[in-house]
Amino acid sequence: MESKRFTKNDSGFLCGHCGKEVLPLGSSSRNHCPFCLWSRHLDIMPGDRAADCGGMMEPVRVETDAKRGLMILHRCTKCGYTGRNRAVPDAKVQPDSMDELIRLTVAEL
Repeated sequence: MESKRFTKNDSGFLCGHCGKEVLPLGSSSRNHCPFCLWSRHLDIMPGDRAADCGGMMEPVRVETDAKRGLMILHRCTKCGYTGRNRAVPDAKVQPDSMDELIRLTVAEL
């Protein structure tokens, strides 16, 4: 049986990097901290929480996807896995830090 590519899992959490409380997004799965943009390696497929690594995912750069908009590339500090998460700078609840998104974009240049 093939698993779904996306499982909605929109629960709040405390950021493992900066310690701030992250509220649910409300429209999709919140998968990174909107303040520091760090994430945790929890998923195999988006939202499934099936990965057993649990390492911290450092935001490495911001990319632009024609269909999905701004994407944050994360690299796991424990196992090296890389993955992309959609940025949500226009979220109604805790939008992603535009300063952090710009910092990652400029760092690539």
